[in-house]
Amino acid sequence: MTTHSDPAPRVVIADDQELVRTGFRLILTARGIDVVGEAGDGAEAVAAVRRLRPDVVLMDIRMPAMDGLEAARRILAQSPDCRVIMLTTFDLDHYVYAALAAGASGFLLKDVTPAHLAAAVHLVNTGDALLAPSITRRLVERFSSGAPGAGTPAATPAVHRDLAVLTPREREVLTLMGRGLSNAELARELTLSEATVKTHVARIFAKLTLRDRAQAVVLAYETGLVAPGG
Repeated sequence: MTTHSDPAPRVVIADDQELVRTGFRLILTARGIDVVGEAGDGAEAVAAVRRLRPDVVLMDIRMPAMDGLEAARRILAQSPDCRVIMLTTFDLDHYVYAALAAGASGFLLKDVTPAHLAAAVHLVNTGDALLAPSITRRLVERFSSGAPGAGTPAATPAVHRDLAVLTPREREVLTLMGRGLSNAELARELTLSEATVKTHVARIFAKLTLRDRAQAVVLAYETGLVAPGG
């Protein structure tokens, strides 16, 4: 397992169930991750992030007063460097794609293992995203078929004009990222070193002002660069 030499991420946990918050806090603190605050609903989460400036927020999707989706939108508008991981009970929760489109860095099921929870926090804190290819495909298929609550994009999106700033190789990398490939898989597919792939990914993020891989996947589909099932 990779060791983490960077400072421990500072985390806020937002969930309306106190037992969930307590369990996650105990898991994270036992692994050296600093839980700086908790919130019982979306409005409390927005206030906590404004006050505490965490690196990562674990955000339940369904909460009273303000749901996690609206809270994520507000948090990322006011703190663009913050990373939000959505928590859900079902892996096909119809809010998940909308959460990614709002800027969330991915999602976790609430029955996640302790090791995976801690690894996920470290992962998104480095700018990566929690997007298993199979989950990504299912979410995008829901999104593109106009499933309720999945977002309201244009029926036939035109390629975003900003994609013109990419080189042909960068467009190729973005297309494969949109299909859910990891850096290691990209390197194998394109016969490149992982270091070269990371450079291409970093340039794509910079040119398109993308926060992380989750936003890259959303952009690839919404611009028509990748088609569901393609």
